[in-house]
Amino acid sequence: MPVREDISALLDTADRVLVGITGPPGAGKTTLARTLVDDFSSTPGADAVGYVPMDGFHLSNAVLDRLFRRDRKGAPDTFDAAGFVAVLQRIADGNETVYVPDFDHTVGEPIAASLLVPETARLVIVEGNYLGLDEPVWDGVRPPLHRLVYVDADVEVRRERLLKRHIAAGKTEAQARAWIETVDEPNAELIAGTRSRADVVIDGL
Repeated sequence: MPVREDISALLDTADRVLVGITGPPGAGKTTLARTLVDDFSSTPGADAVGYVPMDGFHLSNAVLDRLFRRDRKGAPDTFDAAGFVAVLQRIADGNETVYVPDFDHTVGEPIAASLLVPETARLVIVEGNYLGLDEPVWDGVRPPLHRLVYVDADVEVRRERLLKRHIAAGKTEAQARAWIETVDEPNAELIAGTRSRADVVIDGL
């Protein structure tokens, strides 16, 4: 995989490498990110690999209800962007083990401190929709990343994946299709505007 070769080359030149995987909903970001984590972790004698999913920085459903934003969960202002940037900076500094939240898609909630980036990790894979977003606070995400990879996919492929994902999470087909139209696709259009900030664009997996 060209991305893997690029990362390997970066690891020859830096003590710690942060690689961002971004793209619209349903493009295959998570698949690529986890494949890279597995690949670089499975080599005998390999260093630890950190994984930081942006979804872990979702605001909780209770907070979203209080802010009247739950009906568009996934939009930029439904995340703790400042917290995400602060954690990335701590990881980039490389002076400590950093605990990061994950996201449980079955219940739709973040899980605090359920992942860790060891101080010894030389490679950290960061994954999320808005890594290239050039807006206040979010614009702090791009600078610590050594590479930003944009994962793209055909619109119909993405929509089919999203439909299955939403139904598996408990929505009816009608609810899932409505969510795709009113939330996922507007977000995808916003994310498409960040494509030019990526170092490389690849087809989704």
